[in-house]
Parts: sequence; structure tokens; C-alpha cells
Amino acid sequence: MTKRAYRYRLYPTPEQEQLLARTFGCVRFVYNAVLRYRTDAFHERRERIGYVAANAELSRMKKSSETAFLNEVSSVPLQQCLRHQQTAFKNFFEGRAKYPNFKSKRHHQSAEFTRSAFKYRDGKLFIAKCKEPLPVRWSRELPSEPTTITVSKDSAGRYFVACLCEFDPESLPVTPKMVGIDLGLKDLFVTSDGHRIGNPRHTAKYATRLAKAQRRLSRKTLGSKNRAKARQKVARLHAKISDCRMDRLHKLSRQIVNENQVICVESLKVKNMLRNRALAKSISDAGWGEFVRQLEYKAAWADRQVSAIDPWYPTSKRCSGCWHVMPEMPLQVRAWTCPECAAEHDRDINAAINIKAAGLAVLALGENVSGMEPASVSDSR
Repeated sequence: MTKRAYRYRLYPTPEQEQLLARTFGCVRFVYNAVLRYRTDAFHERRERIGYVAANAELSRMKKSSETAFLNEVSSVPLQQCLRHQQTAFKNFFEGRAKYPNFKSKRHHQSAEFTRSAFKYRDGKLFIAKCKEPLPVRWSRELPSEPTTITVSKDSAGRYFVACLCEFDPESLPVTPKMVGIDLGLKDLFVTSDGHRIGNPRHTAKYATRLAKAQRRLSRKTLGSKNRAKARQKVARLHAKISDCRMDRLHKLSRQIVNENQVICVESLKVKNMLRNRALAKSISDAGWGEFVRQLEYKAAWADRQVSAIDPWYPTSKRCSGCWHVMPEMPLQVRAWTCPECAAEHDRDINAAINIKAAGLAVLALGENVSGMEPASVSDSR
């Protein structure tokens, strides 16, 4: 059994909106207050506060008259936010993430409910402190009863509920097709078969409307209702861009996984590439990291294989015929001729073919194929 989250749109009633607003506010308040408590304890007394001590601080806050409003909402989301904070600190101490940040009321809000705080009966979802079922737009049936649900509100004011369920992934029939994928900006990616998938550039498509909305937002008075309305318009445009990007990436990744048994890609360091100010906006808009992430988990569900090669492997400047490596290959060079075998190459298709060959070698030999090869090996090729 595998766990999977199913996300649905939620349209709460005015009473439910008030309850969710109080819940989101209490979750944010507890998270920030305990984070400040843990930070001050370390800086002032060099004391590390764990989850047990943080949970004790939550109990003290609920008993205090100043923070008695925490009892108006379910206690489960408050405890869950402390568990998430503990995970954030664990990732920080193990070097996988930065120090936890304080939560803001203007960004994404969420509250997680475990089985003790919600009920799912006859296709209806009930949460604690609420007598009426949540008006969820069920776009598809759940495979099983949810073990955890997360109610969230994005910066555009939309509500969602994510249900974590157990399901049995179905393996796709075995196919002999294998493909190498070269990610890019002019084309979103090029396959080793020569297929090009264009880059829709969603941010550039809405750039004019977004710039106009941002100019209007900048003219509004701080703290006014008109500024809040203008900020909502900007947030809705950003949400539109994000939804368009995710929809396209999901469709393309599903198509690639359905058609190929082995998928070879580059393990790009996207965060490092974003340091290039000239290309950072275009790289972020392309969504390379999200595309590879979708390929990996969808391939695992379908019993397919994804092979990632070393990012330093010279895919673009290596001839896919004789393996001769060019000393330099500037970005403006889109086609070139191999000086050894006189083969004419399209830069992107040649890179995709090399990625496929290197990825298959990784699967066959169980080794990491890199561009740093001994001179004897390169000469023999």
C-alpha cells in the first residue's frame, strides 16, 4: 500500500470560513510563539527545546487567561503544527534546510487534522467544532478512508482540502521504449527521438496584466481595503500562472511515463542555476525541478525506471557518434559539426541522445557516469 494525497477545491460557508480563519490564526500564533520560545531559550540559556517541552508550553498557553482563545478551536491542528516545527528543526540540524521561519498571515495558511479531529462518512467530510459537512467539490472518489486531511487557504483566497489515503498503484505494461530528455528554455525539453516540446512561458504570457496589477497595488494606501483588494488581484494572477504551469507539467510527465519504460534525465542543480540573474526568471518559470519530481514518483507508481546522470557529464559538447568532446560549446551554438567524424548535430537532440546512453549505462553498471574520465579511456574512444 502506498500513501497519496488527493486535493480538492473547498467552498466553505460563512460560518465555516470564520471557524477556519480562527483555526488558521491559532495555528500560526502557536507556531510563532513556540518558535520564539525555542529560539530565546537557545540564545539566552543555550537550551535546546524538544517536542515534549514545546507541547508543554502549548498546554501552559491554553491554560493562561491571555491565550484562552486557543481553546475555541480543535487542539489537533495546534499539536500537528508543533510536530511540523520539530521536523523543520530536525532538517535544520541535519543540514537539509535553513532555520525555521515565522509564519505570515498574508501567505499560505493550513491546518492539519488527524482521525480524531475529522469524520468521513457517506462521501461527506466533517471536522471538529463544525456540525455541517465541508462543501467539497469531489472531482473523483477517494480510494479509501483518509488518514489525515489538511485544509488550506492560498494567498488568492481559495480553499482546498488534501486527503491522505492509501491506494494500490497499478503497474503499466512493460514496453521496450526508452527515452533521454534534455531540459531547456527555448524548448521545455527535447527527447532523444527528436521530439520537441515547446516552452509556453506562462509568466511572459501574463506579464502585461501582472505588471498593470502590481502598479495599481503600489499606488494604494498601506492598510486600506482597496490595497487588500488589489493584492488579491495580484495573487490571483500568480495563482493562474502557477496552475497553468502545473497542469502542463502533469500532462507531459504522465505522457512520458505512459510511453516509456526507462526515462533518462539530468540531475540538475536548479538552485545553483538560479544564481544566474539573466536566466533565473526563465528557469523558475520552466519548472525543471517539479517536472523531474513528477517523473520520479509517477514512474515509481507505474513500475517504470528513472535514471539521473551526473550534471557535469558533457552532454551538449560530446559527439553522440564517436564520443569526441569539444573543448567549448557556447549557448548560442545550436548546431555543430564533429571535427572527428564530420557528423552534423543539433545541440539539443545530441544532448538527449547522450543523456539516454549515459542513463542506460548507469542502470546497467550501477555506476555514476560523470564527465571526469581518465585520459586513457577518452583516448581509446
